[in-house]
Amino acid sequence: MTEVEGAAVRRSGAEPLLLGVRHHGPGSARAVRAALDQARPGAVLVEGPPEADALIPLAADEEMRPPVALLAHAVDEPGRSAFWPLAEFSPEWVALRWALEHGVPARFIDLPATHTLAWDDQGDAGGERPPGEPGGDGDPSGPGPAEVRIDPLGVLAETAGYDDPERWWEDVVEHRGTGGGDALAPFTALEEAMAALREAYGSGGRDRDLVREAYMRLHVRAAQKEFAEGVAVVCGAWHVPALRRKATVTADKALLKGLPKVRTDMTWVPWTHRRLSRFSGYGAGIDSPGWYGHLFGAPDRPVERWMTKVAGLLREEDRIVSSAHVIEAVRLAETLAAMRGRPLPGLSETTDAVRAVMCEGSDVPLALVRDRLVVGDVLGEVPPTAPAVPLQRDLDRLQRRLRLKPEALERELELDLRRDTDASRSRLLHRLRLLGIAWGEPAASRSSTGTFRETWRLRWEPELSVRIAEAGVWGTTVLSAATAKAEADAVAARGLADVTALAERCLLAELPGALPTVMRILADRAALDADVGHLAQALPALVRSLRYGDVRGTDTGALGEVAAGLAERVFVGLPPACAALDADAAEEMRSHVDAVHSAVGLLGDAPAAGHGRLRDRWQAVLRVLSARDTVPGVIRGRAVRLLLDDGALEQDEAARLMGLVLSPGTPPADAAAWIEGFVGGGSGGGLLLVHDERLLGLVDAWLTGVPADAFTDVLPLLRRTFSAYESGVRRTLGELVRRGPGTTGGAAAAASGPPGFAPELDPARAQAVLPVVRLLLGLDEERGDDELTGVTG
Repeated sequence: MTEVEGAAVRRSGAEPLLLGVRHHGPGSARAVRAALDQARPGAVLVEGPPEADALIPLAADEEMRPPVALLAHAVDEPGRSAFWPLAEFSPEWVALRWALEHGVPARFIDLPATHTLAWDDQGDAGGERPPGEPGGDGDPSGPGPAEVRIDPLGVLAETAGYDDPERWWEDVVEHRGTGGGDALAPFTALEEAMAALREAYGSGGRDRDLVREAYMRLHVRAAQKEFAEGVAVVCGAWHVPALRRKATVTADKALLKGLPKVRTDMTWVPWTHRRLSRFSGYGAGIDSPGWYGHLFGAPDRPVERWMTKVAGLLREEDRIVSSAHVIEAVRLAETLAAMRGRPLPGLSETTDAVRAVMCEGSDVPLALVRDRLVVGDVLGEVPPTAPAVPLQRDLDRLQRRLRLKPEALERELELDLRRDTDASRSRLLHRLRLLGIAWGEPAASRSSTGTFRETWRLRWEPELSVRIAEAGVWGTTVLSAATAKAEADAVAARGLADVTALAERCLLAELPGALPTVMRILADRAALDADVGHLAQALPALVRSLRYGDVRGTDTGALGEVAAGLAERVFVGLPPACAALDADAAEEMRSHVDAVHSAVGLLGDAPAAGHGRLRDRWQAVLRVLSARDTVPGVIRGRAVRLLLDDGALEQDEAARLMGLVLSPGTPPADAAAWIEGFVGGGSGGGLLLVHDERLLGLVDAWLTGVPADAFTDVLPLLRRTFSAYESGVRRTLGELVRRGPGTTGGAAAAASGPPGFAPELDPARAQAVLPVVRLLLGLDEERGDDELTGVTG
């Protein structure tokens, strides 16, 4: 069709201009722009929810930067939602921008979100959505659970002799310039191909599409009557034959009769290239959004510009990449394209060239290229004037004030809680976590283990906009919403440990309004719960809360009283609770003993309900556990070990207790459990055996005396105990056992020297380290030699 013929069609309004596209295809986007420039329609109709018509003008806002998405959610149930993502290279986005730039009306004509969300809730459609995200290649709706859908591009690629649909699409569309010919020719060819597919496969397993296409036909007819200059329709190529098909208004309305409805809200939200990727679970996703964005944005020489980007990224990662590498990679990509019969180098050719030239054949740096460039971490932006729930606006304000900009690329944030800004950032992130908005996750600090520092991993995901809308039911600000949510969670908490964990989170988030309710429920639950396991689980969280309160300057007096009372109840109830336990219950109780021991150490010397210091009371409980025969061996061994580590038990006494347990009269299984409790569980027991050969000798003598019929029973326990040691510790223990550990005390131990060492000093080996020691101590050569020689002598 020539431009003159196109103008005639527009004037007559006989047929709409149907532009079938692939969603998120840069070739389709360029073709749409060229077709609209040629046809100059009076209105542009785009596949999308009609509720978003009022949001179209925002696409022209200077602060709107794709990728973005239309978000629809049910008013009464914000978690029921759907996204319609648009990138800079999406044909729909190009069509909207063209209409706004030329003053032409633009409208969405797909099935309204009010039906889509209600339909999904009934289970008639869905597909995998993270969360509520539209799916389907060339189609913003998901399939039903039992539908078997064909892949149109896959069928066309296979017909053309390609085994890769993406490669076929690149050759046929992406590498084809708009040129100076008829801009409508690509759409005519694609429509013919899709018509053949629809004739062969019908709806292709997309029964829901029949309803959507009926709705679109009705709106196309209405637009044709309204705009005499003609209309252009930008939709998935799959739908074009159906929109071209003649159908009566009555038949179309019959398909739409009785559709369920739900009240919805609509807005723009930021999106990311990563979430456009098919690997994210997005049904209409593409394999390489970053590559497609590059193809769309590069004015010329796309391969050369791509290789330059790759070289820049690798240089940032301290890899040696020169301009010669770029030149050679471009040449190799072009050669590969020629050998493979392709019009231009595609992603496969550029990837192979980068691997061979810049990555020296390694896939490790190539994985970085794929993650950062081929997929990418571009995060879109929406203007402040876009509709948003009050909670979103308050979060935006806090993000600006605290200089915490959302980013798609994961990054670590180190916070020093002694600084006001960092303390405020910490409070915000903890409040958001309490609301279920997981923008940041706590991480182990690399620089400090002190309580005045926090490390967070931040990464903004598009679905957090849905979480914010859901959390909006709790309040209009982050503080009020987090307070209300904490109070509700405290009332609904099932166990004591849940309430104590919530109290800890309230202190971290600094929610003074919620603490009274949480503390009241905590005191009530603690008074009624008689399960020692529950009490032991709850105590560590309370103690951590006290520490966090100290760092943040929070008044935790009431919390300290509850913690001390809880500790006393644990002390009283623990010995009876440890009696007559099976192996699994004993292992669980051992973990409770460890947790209480750590908590008591953090609580310090606080008084325990009038019974003296907590530490003394706890050590008395450990002595009871270590001496009671009805307590399982793993707990008795752990109690002895904890007393030894605290200095409340002499090494001689610990050796005596071990000797009693490992005597022939003790069942081997019980003795093995005692050993596991004493030196197992990642508590440094291996080093204890290395440095105390008396204990190692006892274990060695017992192990060699275990009867053959009992050895098989104790082997799993011993293997679990010793396999937890580091390889260096296991090797040292093996060497000590091979040469024979020393006996307790006496001349033999003295003659053998310290464990693992010769009886006498080796002067030659000692002299060899003197230069390094002198350098570390900052001593001059002469003075350092004299002093160090005196020390080593």
